[in-house]
Amino acid sequence: MLRFDTPGMANPIGQAYRVLHLGFIIAPIVAGLDKFFNILADWTIYLAPVFPNLLGVDAQTFMYGVGAIEIAAGVLVALVPRFAAYVVMAWLWGIIANLFILGQHFDIALRDFGLSLGALSLGRLAQAHHDARMAIERSDRDTVHTVHTEPTRIDTRRAA
Repeated sequence: MLRFDTPGMANPIGQAYRVLHLGFIIAPIVAGLDKFFNILADWTIYLAPVFPNLLGVDAQTFMYGVGAIEIAAGVLVALVPRFAAYVVMAWLWGIIANLFILGQHFDIALRDFGLSLGALSLGRLAQAHHDARMAIERSDRDTVHTVHTEPTRIDTRRAA
């Protein structure tokens, strides 16, 4: 999951994948936790009142739910980045829509749009990382190591 010796870590693409992977684990978890403590910001000022009103809760209670979802998103990115990255991207678009409905904080909407592009990039890189890892595993299964010789390729395809 968080190993640094996986395929591609010696090249810039693998390094970019790892930076985005770790970033999209840490940032949602930290932001989610802060929804409970309000150390970084008073998050309720960024919330369009229509959403808590629809559920009949106050803004802070709504933010507790937001925090729980963001923490879960960070954990999902840690476990399955090639799928969860798109969840984070969609979540960020939801935040952008909320800010437009609120009619304020367009600078944060722009920042979150940039973050959503990072999440999209993570999803694509995670898929490439997964495909490379699967190819290496298939390659290892198709190679027989004999004593004192070079590895020998075995054709495992079935004859037609």
